[in-house]
Amino acid sequence: MCHELPEYWTYGLYFKPHAGRLPDDDPDTDLSVREVRPAPPAGSPAWTLEA
Repeated sequence: MCHELPEYWTYGLYFKPHAGRLPDDDPDTDLSVREVRPAPPAGSPAWTLEA
C-alpha cells in the first residue's frame, strides 16, 4: 500500500467530483472554481468536537 499525502484524502471529503474526477495535487490547479460539499447537519456524528 502506498502512502498518500493528506491532500489526496481530503479532496474527496471537501470537494464534489466534477465530471467524475476529484482535483489532484497539481499546484497549478485552481481550486476556487470547484464545488464544495455542504457541511454535515448540526448534531451529526461526523462532528467529533463540541462547539
